[in-house]
Amino acid sequence: MANVTSLQNTTTTFGNCTDEGGSFWNIYLSLVYILLFLMCFPGNILVISVYIFKMKPWKSSTIIMLNLAITDLLYVSCLPFLIHYAVNGENWVFGRFMCKFIRFNFYFNTYSSIFFLTCFSLFRFVVVVYPMSCLSIQKRKWTIVACVGIWVLSLLLVSPLIYLITIKQSSNRVICMDLTNAEPLGLARWFNWFLTIFAFFVPLIAVTLCYVVIICTLARGPHTQTAYKQKARTLAIVLLAVFYICFLPFHIFRGVRIELKLHPVNCILMKQVRDIFTVAGSLASLNTFGNLILYVVVADNFQQAILSICKLILKTQKK
Repeated sequence: MANVTSLQNTTTTFGNCTDEGGSFWNIYLSLVYILLFLMCFPGNILVISVYIFKMKPWKSSTIIMLNLAITDLLYVSCLPFLIHYAVNGENWVFGRFMCKFIRFNFYFNTYSSIFFLTCFSLFRFVVVVYPMSCLSIQKRKWTIVACVGIWVLSLLLVSPLIYLITIKQSSNRVICMDLTNAEPLGLARWFNWFLTIFAFFVPLIAVTLCYVVIICTLARGPHTQTAYKQKARTLAIVLLAVFYICFLPFHIFRGVRIELKLHPVNCILMKQVRDIFTVAGSLASLNTFGNLILYVVVADNFQQAILSICKLILKTQKK
């Protein structure tokens, strides 16, 4: 009986567990967001400038990457709000609308990035595996249609967050709710699984299969240049790293965190999952940095274009 009583005392519902991340995690998130903002805000402005002014005529891959850079810039532009939230001890002072907007923007960036990267991977798959059949796909009008479709699809997919996300008074703090603590939690659970399966795992499988086939096809092609093969391998490694390192842990532990909240759980286990999810969330934000590396790998003359812009800026400053 003593063991049973002890177990009942240590196993409680989430409602009796604290959901505070602690000062360490606030400092951790602050540093991650600050570094991300300092690198990716000017980085994405530079990337967009290169694509617009130095990469003409635009290829299909250029159009896709430009759209990806735009959505990344929209996200990193909102990071100062999250930095203030973390530094302020998770006390939100910007009101309900901005809470909804910032959380919405994070998920919009996450899934639009996933879709743009998937679209780019499918394009590469057709170009490499079916080179004689890719001429019509390479036409810019179809790429523009695909990008517009991705913007619309991403907006529609994350639109329920407008109703799920809100602010909540807790003690002397105002919490900006995330999907993992949205209300009603049951509805958030089903929405989470919908996003995880259809907006992440389906693209993940598609992208993985694309690059496995691409690498196998290039390995069997004796006439393909070695430099081209190396570039394809590097591209596959960077893009798959974004999916498996940035996005996969986030989706796994987001689901685990929500499920544990809906069932009796040990508070120690809940704390451990919350801490892991905090790290996973920061990894998901780092996809914007991974995309910066991807821009350099994708474009053959990207480095030269950056150098020419830097030289132009230096000349302007000297004058």
